[in-house]
This record gives sequence, structure tokens and C-alpha cells, in this order.
Amino acid sequence: MAKTSAVEKNKRRRKLVANQAAKRAALKAIIQNQALPIEERFKATLKLAALPRNGSKTRIRNRCEVTGRPRAFYRKLKMSRIALRELGNLGKVPGIVKSSW
Repeated sequence: MAKTSAVEKNKRRRKLVANQAAKRAALKAIIQNQALPIEERFKATLKLAALPRNGSKTRIRNRCEVTGRPRAFYRKLKMSRIALRELGNLGKVPGIVKSSW
């Protein structure tokens, strides 16, 4: 069995989340609808629990687009602090200027 990198796992999770989003939203709407009978809401809860865990949006990890690093991630730039510093020093990130005194 070949080992897959965390970056690849995250890509698979993103695809699964996109596939399962509508189904999960429909089941959650049924679960939260207080007008429906408790049995129907419970069945929807069981169906939601039966879906793959990686289909949940909270399982996606924000990763640097340049390096794949999961920590110190800037959402606006989709980059880690290390990649931002390197590319900023080279002048490859628009609007980022290295300042020194």
C-alpha cells in the first residue's frame, strides 16, 4: 500500500466535500426542522452519520499553495508565512514591500 501525502489527502477531501455538500445540507435542514416528527429527523441524523467523515467541510486543512505547509497560513494570500517572506523579498507578491530601518 503506497503512502499518500497530506497534501494529496487534503485535495481528495476538497473533492469529496464538493460532491457531498448538497446532500449534507439537505440532511441538516431536515434535522433542524422542528416541524417534522422526531422519527424522521432521527433517520436523517443516521443518514448523515453514514456519510463519509471526509465529506465534512471542517475536515479540510488550509495549506500553503506554494509549499503545502499547514501552519502559519494567511487566508487572503493562500500562503504560509515562510513562502510569503521569500516571495515578498523577491518582489513576486503584488502589494508586499520589504521594509527595513
